[in-house]
Amino acid sequence: MAMTHTGRPTQTPMGGPAPAVSAAKTRRKWFTWRKSTPYLLILPAVLLELLIHVIPMVVGIWMSFIELTQFFITNWGEAPFSGLDNYKIALDFSGPLGWQMLRSFGLTLAFTVLTVGISFGFGLAAALALQRFGRGRGLLRTLFLIPYALPAYAGIITWKFVLQRDNGLLNELLASLHITGDRPFWLIGSNAFVSVVIVSIWQQWPFAFLMIMAGMQVIPTTSTRRRPSTAPTPGSRYGTSRSA
Repeated sequence: MAMTHTGRPTQTPMGGPAPAVSAAKTRRKWFTWRKSTPYLLILPAVLLELLIHVIPMVVGIWMSFIELTQFFITNWGEAPFSGLDNYKIALDFSGPLGWQMLRSFGLTLAFTVLTVGISFGFGLAAALALQRFGRGRGLLRTLFLIPYALPAYAGIITWKFVLQRDNGLLNELLASLHITGDRPFWLIGSNAFVSVVIVSIWQQWPFAFLMIMAGMQVIPTTSTRRRPSTAPTPGSRYGTSRSA
């Protein structure tokens, strides 16, 4: 049975082929705005990801296999292929380059552990403390999120003023409290690592606080309250057995 253009069914002869239907009606459209809209929306993000992360990463991997010296810095295509020689030099920890790479890896690992660990600890403590506040809770939440919402450039300028050696706020405070005799350098030398960790923690811990606070909002309040113990005590069991 087939359908005519009027919508009425027509009988087809037994064993005969069905009437041909228009190819435009039976063929499924491969492009529709409804199906393509999600892909079009994420297309700018995918292109930026390719330009900012993927392509530079691939170029960096390719550069690691060529002998890129000052003679070929303007024309990478003419640099000779060196194979794994660059990796052999970098992984030779007895040499100066290998030692510097090992030291850089250690500093990066220490920076990551300290920043993530302390930021998570501060965020967890602040979220737990804020759960007990009633009035002023919104104000405290806003104050906690200021470092995260502050533009990076404004935060850098502020901390640069605080950590200056001659007229910085930190050295002025330490000098007034007679903690240090001379004014230390906080932006260069061995103290620079401590300064970078402190600034990173100051900027990142509100994000941990925000994530933990959002997760704690879905926890039922009844599950966090202390329930009275219903387990029988030894005395109650003894009294129950005697009375029985």
